[in-house]
Amino acid sequence: MTDPLGAAAGAAVVFAATNVDDIVVLTVFFVAAHATGRPRRWQIVAGQYAGIAALVAVAVIAAVGLLVVPEPWTGLLGLLPVALGVRALLSRDDDDRAPRVVGGVAGVAGVTIANGADNIAVYAPVFRTLGPAEALVFLLVFVAGVGLWCAVGARLGGHPRVVRLVERTGHWLVPVIFVAIGVVILVGSGVVGHLVDRLG
Repeated sequence: MTDPLGAAAGAAVVFAATNVDDIVVLTVFFVAAHATGRPRRWQIVAGQYAGIAALVAVAVIAAVGLLVVPEPWTGLLGLLPVALGVRALLSRDDDDRAPRVVGGVAGVAGVTIANGADNIAVYAPVFRTLGPAEALVFLLVFVAGVGLWCAVGARLGGHPRVVRLVERTGHWLVPVIFVAIGVVILVGSGVVGHLVDRLG
């Protein structure tokens, strides 16, 4: 018999543990939205939901054995935020306070997927052990979790001190944060070492 509260608690722990870094990404998105109007707030929320949904879908497919996720090659998705950050640094105007690193739902979703690609390695075995009722509880908690994360990111991204910081340094700080996120993904996934071994 399914324990809904136990499943919900487990889902909350799994979601928080695998998405804590998304708070930083969402904060950056909301700061950019506040400073430049792009991406729009609804695009950030929609993109975050789309990205998390894609990650969960891949994990569920992998859990039922229909897909083998190549590890650590998913770490190559870290190249996306690196490329976005470098592009923003190279194309920025000196008058820009917070360059538009991404401009819409697809961009937000892409960064969310890249930042959470390693989550699949956690989600797949978890979903493999869940029954249908427990899986539904997990999905509902994840939906609520994304909403909470967006609310926290919006709150931080609209905080006066954060806004003032970005107004002073946003022309380089926002792109550098995206590059740093990408580097962390690449290094943390082990793909760099894997490539070195392959080439060596």
